[in-house]
Amino acid sequence: MMRSDDRPVILWLRRDLRLTDHPALTAACAGGRPVIPVFILDDQVAALGAAAQWRLGQGLEVFARTLADRGSRLILRRGPAQEVLQALIAESGAGAVHWTRAYDPISRERDGAIKSALKAQGIDARSFPGSLLFEPWTVQTGTGGPYRVFTPMWKTVRGRDVAPPLPAPGRICAPEAWPVSDRLQDWALGTAMRRGAAVLAAHSAPGEAAAQDRLARFIDEGIARYEQRRDIPGVEGTSGLSEYLALGEIAPQRCWHAAFAARERGGAGAETFFKELVWREFAYHLMYHSPQILTGNWRSEWDDFPWNTDRSDPRVIAWTRGRTGMPFVDAAMREMYVTGRMHNRGRMIVASYLTKHLMTHWRIGMDWFAEHLTDWDPASNAMGWQWSAGSGPDATPYFRVFNPESQLAKFDRDGSYRRAWIAEGQVSPPDTALDYFRAIPLCWGLAPGDPYPAPIVSAQEGRRLALEAYQNRSVAGAHDGKT
Repeated sequence: MMRSDDRPVILWLRRDLRLTDHPALTAACAGGRPVIPVFILDDQVAALGAAAQWRLGQGLEVFARTLADRGSRLILRRGPAQEVLQALIAESGAGAVHWTRAYDPISRERDGAIKSALKAQGIDARSFPGSLLFEPWTVQTGTGGPYRVFTPMWKTVRGRDVAPPLPAPGRICAPEAWPVSDRLQDWALGTAMRRGAAVLAAHSAPGEAAAQDRLARFIDEGIARYEQRRDIPGVEGTSGLSEYLALGEIAPQRCWHAAFAARERGGAGAETFFKELVWREFAYHLMYHSPQILTGNWRSEWDDFPWNTDRSDPRVIAWTRGRTGMPFVDAAMREMYVTGRMHNRGRMIVASYLTKHLMTHWRIGMDWFAEHLTDWDPASNAMGWQWSAGSGPDATPYFRVFNPESQLAKFDRDGSYRRAWIAEGQVSPPDTALDYFRAIPLCWGLAPGDPYPAPIVSAQEGRRLALEAYQNRSVAGAHDGKT
């Protein structure tokens, strides 16, 4: 009979597909007990958008090989998480289940119920940090409440110690017998992408090793000019780490400490990069303390604002297809179709155009991003859209209306971003622009030789309509946020 302290530990993986900086894995391996890594395709995973599911499949495939190289395996199971874990415990004789914490309300409710049920039957159920720099309940205002404003939160945490990076375990002990696993290809996680999957694949390098390479390249080549170049979409000026952070193929702690070391060596852009990492933390802070941000207006006074909610509106359809006639908007939307990502400046422009020039509800944009982003993140997506719409945490909620024409002139002076993604009108468009037509559904009936559309709403008219609608409302409670 297996002694209680020899019973295997089930490592329930979610958005933490890495070996380093993984407290749950480190704890599971610490006592030398067998470790059974498992990923569960439950209803939450099944509800992911097409691009996020595809990217998850890529990440799982790479992580399975990583574990195999260490003499371990990734067990795949489908079904309700609690039922799957109970079945694995019965099959393996496991005495513990470890996992990395999630912070969205559905995951918290699920995980709490599972922890209670497992503990009731004598299973050591433990959750660990690993997705954030600071646990949300450890960051409080002077009066003990959650922050509603970014700048004070940044000032509070900027000098805090961040947990040092953890090495990968020296050994991941295997059980005497492995539980049966589903086959990843049978999950068909990329099916909804259809022909777009092949296009995305050319722009994706999944896995922990690729994430660490990307971070190292950014620290060596990009961080010194990060503050000056991060808003220019036609150059490689950002870290490019968003998809890796979204799937936990790299931990924010590793990014923080790499930037800290760069700053000690004189890296001028490190402080700005720290702020961006904390901006991500702020999104999770808001989601944890006010989970309604995922589904409703963060500021309730916007609940009766007359946004358009018709997803079949021809103007909304033009926006989704990158055919608004506004080159900055269209280039950014097409970048997303081709790469699964969108430059942050582009995200602000397309969100502002939809919610202000087209007066369309931010939830429509948020849902569209959730379907098409490989770096989809629930907290960042919701906060970003509400920040742009004016219903979220921001000091200038209504009178910031980005002009997509002047923004393009300012941040794409040489036209490289527009040329990279918009084929119409070019004699010899680059592959990036042509890939848009290879990725989109054939039923859209679009081709590179089509004439480029006239603006569906001009920059000036859209701004006038937005300001008129916003100024007719009494918007209370402006907050100092990230501007």
